[in-house]
Amino acid sequence: MSAKTLTAADATAANINLVEGHKGTQAVHDLVTAYRANRRSGSANTKTRSEVKCTGKKMYKQKGTGNARHGDRGAPIFVGGGVVFGPKPRDYSKKVTKSVRKLALRRVLTSKIEAGEVFTVASFEVAESKTKDFVAAVKAITDAKKVLVISNEFTEQTYLSGRNVKNVQLITAAEANIEQILHANAVVLTEGALETIAKRTA
Repeated sequence: MSAKTLTAADATAANINLVEGHKGTQAVHDLVTAYRANRRSGSANTKTRSEVKCTGKKMYKQKGTGNARHGDRGAPIFVGGGVVFGPKPRDYSKKVTKSVRKLALRRVLTSKIEAGEVFTVASFEVAESKTKDFVAAVKAITDAKKVLVISNEFTEQTYLSGRNVKNVQLITAAEANIEQILHANAVVLTEGALETIAKRTA
């Protein structure tokens, strides 16, 4: 399958909105931060003094022992006692507006296109479920170490043949995000995916 390097002029002709200068850099940072924050489980949990399992009986009498005065063994200074200001389950998720998402996508696509790392093909599919055929199809387009292939849809044979190739990722144009695009050394777009990406940048 023949591939063509996507230029800024080609992208503009395909109605993909690009940005000038460094505009959108902060949007990329905000969106990637949100992606990573949303993956955090926030399930870390510690027990306070009132939640640990121990008797509430006073350890020993208040006076006359020569020791410091103490209440029960659930105090934070004792092994097995409660934790002071420890973590509790919380939600780390962040919200990003649609306009920021679009701007971030435009910024990342602009950077990749300017670097000559975006290629277009009519379609991307493998006839048989063979890994070597899949690798050969990718090599015919680019020799980049990490490749992201974006299409509107893939055949079952294509998915099966590429599942063991860890440095090549298949993703639909509707689901592709800027983190995946940034991670790739080369991005392969099918003609159908170009239209979908153009709508997402509009």
